Amino acid sequence: MNKVFCLGEVLIDFIPLQKDLALKEVTSFERVAGGAPMNVAIAIAKYGGKSVMLTKIANDNFGDYLVDVLKENAVDTSCIIRSNEGETGLAFVSVDRSGERNFSFYRKNAADLMLSTDEIQAEWFSEGDLLHFCSVDLVESPMRQTHIKVIDDFRAVGGIVSFDPNVRLPLWPDEESCRRTILDFLPLADIIKVSEDELPFITKIENEMDAIQSLFNGNVKVVVYTKGSIGASIYLKNGEHFEDKGFKVAVSDTTGAGDAFIGGFLSELLSLNISTDNLCAKVSENHRQLLEFANASGALTASVKGAIQAAPGKQHVLNLISTQRSPRN
Repeated sequence: MNKVFCLGEVLIDFIPLQKDLALKEVTSFERVAGGAPMNVAIAIAKYGGKSVMLTKIANDNFGDYLVDVLKENAVDTSCIIRSNEGETGLAFVSVDRSGERNFSFYRKNAADLMLSTDEIQAEWFSEGDLLHFCSVDLVESPMRQTHIKVIDDFRAVGGIVSFDPNVRLPLWPDEESCRRTILDFLPLADIIKVSEDELPFITKIENEMDAIQSLFNGNVKVVVYTKGSIGASIYLKNGEHFEDKGFKVAVSDTTGAGDAFIGGFLSELLSLNISTDNLCAKVSENHRQLLEFANASGALTASVKGAIQAAPGKQHVLNLISTQRSPRN
């Protein structure tokens, strides 16, 4: 079976035990493992796929905890570099009445930002493997250059690249540097996952369809467009377009819901024996399976507190699909 390599940040999320408060008013937090690439890796493993975490983790107590969580969730940790340089990044989160979040980050000296190109071995990657990355670790650092090397290595062996911009503006010097960096990396990916909030920020185009079409530059073949509680759509470079209305759940905490969504999408995609040549055809042929599973994954995660701990198992996802949808044709 091919693998999904998840490249980027691992950190500790401090989730408030008190809801509906501003971050400055929260007095009690629960420690949970986090970081979007790590959330995606764990979701894929929970759904039965093979995922590999590709990052650098500090030799501190929080770093030990992160490695333990990855192993407990069956994520391959053989490509993780442990280091005395840097420390484990932290993120404090507050959750409002609608389940939406605000973040305060402490990761200027995070170990994952220090993963260098000479610590990557191209032999790790094979044809048909998937690479998934986000924008948080694309700030100016050794890790930014490492992303470029890993992407090049994937291209050389016939791997497929997935990019979720996952915009986190507090981590950037200014909005424009974040936007420009995302625009630099978008053409390097085969698959783009973007939310309805991120699309106008990234493209600066008001018309939704025009903005989506502007993403089809360079290697981009598939755009997955998420719209929160009302579902998601797939757009293909050949002009095809598919939609799914999503699933109705009582929202508790949206932390990790987008990561569970793309984890579900990639795990199902991985099972289809994809290649760079047949990617669009496979997505077109299996669009209902891909969108239903991804939307159900995100919805279930949003219905409970926390990110990784909240990620459902595959049977939970299938049960939600079967209870809210008619059998597939």
